[in-house]
Amino acid sequence: MKLCSEIRAERERRLFSQCWGCVRFSKGDFAKMCASSRDDFRGCSLVNARFDEGQK
Repeated sequence: MKLCSEIRAERERRLFSQCWGCVRFSKGDFAKMCASSRDDFRGCSLVNARFDEGQK
């Protein structure tokens, strides 16, 4: 959730970006956002990339 929040702060204001659409259609409910859509809670592609960078 922390990584998702950081990425959203950077990207959500860009019209038609992945984060803009995610927030708009989920209405801010994290359970409906892309980052929590997978069964393993691995996250969306943006969250995964940020997490993998932090693991190096």
